[in-house]
Amino acid sequence: QVQLVESGGGLVQAGGSLRLSCAASGRTFGPYHMGWFRQAPGKEREFVAAITWSGSSTDYRDSVKGRFTISRDSAKNTVYLQMNILKPEDTAVYYCARHRSPFGTSLSVVAEAYDYWGQGTQVTVSS
Repeated sequence: QVQLVESGGGLVQAGGSLRLSCAASGRTFGPYHMGWFRQAPGKEREFVAAITWSGSSTDYRDSVKGRFTISRDSAKNTVYLQMNILKPEDTAVYYCARHRSPFGTSLSVVAEAYDYWGQGTQVTVSS
């Protein structure tokens, strides 16, 4: 059974920071790329960031580059999303997800490439 549990969301003023965490169960974490997505009300789910299974490579959507950082701690089976200089347009429910294939060769920005998802954590940025 694969479980992903996000935490760390909340209400923050524009310009502030939050760190999201995603804890994965058991042996479901190590060999897999991991991603963060978000969904704002009335909008489609969109890619935010991804990290390879080794942690050696990352990818970000353009609007968060330079502000967000994805990382992972394999010893803790946890992936993080550090979000700085938050903007009202970052307001959304944030989801972590596990890539379908172990030891994948490249990162993916499409939701269909990920098979397990967390329940989401709400991030609200006030102006």
